[in-house]
Amino acid sequence: MSSVVQRVSAATSDDALAHFQARLGFETDCADVYYATNHETKDFVLLDVRTPTMYAAGHVPGALNMPTRTISEQRLLDYPADTLFVVYCAGPHCNGANKAAVKLAQLGRPVKEMIGGLTGWIDEGFGLDR
Repeated sequence: MSSVVQRVSAATSDDALAHFQARLGFETDCADVYYATNHETKDFVLLDVRTPTMYAAGHVPGALNMPTRTISEQRLLDYPADTLFVVYCAGPHCNGANKAAVKLAQLGRPVKEMIGGLTGWIDEGFGLDR
């Protein structure tokens, strides 16, 4: 008898490769954002999509506060059309980053989610700005 893990067969290697490569087009992680911000040319705009109150209580260094409800074509006019936006919210228990990513994509903007959000950032041991 197989374990609960193996009761559903794993995808083929080709399918797994396609799936995991595609995921990297939709998301990045806290360590990559930290490294890019501190050791490379920052070629993206990091958006904290939580409320201004939550942002003021602590946010990822260099992040701009743009709550999802405020994302609009007008607010994005200062950014070239090919600007990559990386969005985050409170953490895995929050879908605010997903909602913001949908809105940015609807506006034709490149977007990735920083998986883990603020919780992931803190779990990695990275500091916050206030």
